Amino acid sequence: MSLEQILLHRRSVRHYDASKEIDPELVKSCIQLATLSPNSSNMQLWEFYHITDKATLKEIAHACLDQESATTAKQMVVFVTRQDLHRKHAKKMMELEVQNVLKNSPNEKHEKRSKRWKLYYGKVMPFLYTRFFGIAGFLRKILANVLSIFRPMVLEVSENDSRVVVHKTCALAAQTFMLAMSEKGYDTCPMEGFDSRRLKRVLNLPMGAEINMVVSCGIRLEKGVWGDRMRLPFEEVYRNI
Repeated sequence: MSLEQILLHRRSVRHYDASKEIDPELVKSCIQLATLSPNSSNMQLWEFYHITDKATLKEIAHACLDQESATTAKQMVVFVTRQDLHRKHAKKMMELEVQNVLKNSPNEKHEKRSKRWKLYYGKVMPFLYTRFFGIAGFLRKILANVLSIFRPMVLEVSENDSRVVVHKTCALAAQTFMLAMSEKGYDTCPMEGFDSRRLKRVLNLPMGAEINMVVSCGIRLEKGVWGDRMRLPFEEVYRNI
């Protein structure tokens, strides 16, 4: 399918066909494609839990308030943010970027460019993602607002702001996954209606992990799509400046 056909095909499906299975390896390949999604500073603070076990599916469906999108799903993918892993990921990215510099930059640029990446991932990223009861974000906020007097500066640096960034990144991956599934002829439904505490317990997630969304998967029944797609008139949301 073309991209336009994929976008037109993708709908949030509320009821899946119980008689039709989907290939877990194809779903896994769509999750792998989701890892190619753009993400802030390439930190990749996400994890993807592919649920195929029937007993676990039932538990997750209950945590998702027993909505039909969950109870009729053949498989599910839970998109999880891992801001708590920021130091580990920053260290990995610093090593990869330095290698990238050594491989692709002129010799005379190696030291300067390597130093820049070591500063960015060794100092800046840990500084931006550190959380300490809101205090760290408050101090970052003060610093950013002072610096913005003299130069353009990112002002969204509070602890809640960094959390939003991680969730936006994870949502991009979820959208890529759903489009990849649509290209395979499979259907999905993104769900934000769930009991996060119960869901984390089912998946045995650590305290620092957060649920971004649950995407149910299957093949739609005709009644599984609730009516025609509705969007606001384009003129109401489009601005050309």
